[in-house]
Amino acid sequence: MEKIKFQSEDGTSVEFFVEEQTSIGGTAYLLVSDSAEDEAQAYILKDVSDTESQEACYEMVEDQEELEAVFKVFEQMMEDVDFEM
Repeated sequence: MEKIKFQSEDGTSVEFFVEEQTSIGGTAYLLVSDSAEDEAQAYILKDVSDTESQEACYEMVEDQEELEAVFKVFEQMMEDVDFEM
């Protein structure tokens, strides 16, 4: 499982484990967790990078409809994992 570091807007860095990734309608999404343990908190991040920028920019999905739709995709991709929303 890949571990990547994200830098927040205030300059602090946070590390997440990338559990899965997918692309829906040309938009990339990451399912990340805060721990490699079984009881981890999971988050869905959306790629909002500028096409001209070489650096990736992700933000947490906050729109409830989008979150539920992407959640269902990840749930189907990872059938062996129990998710709670």
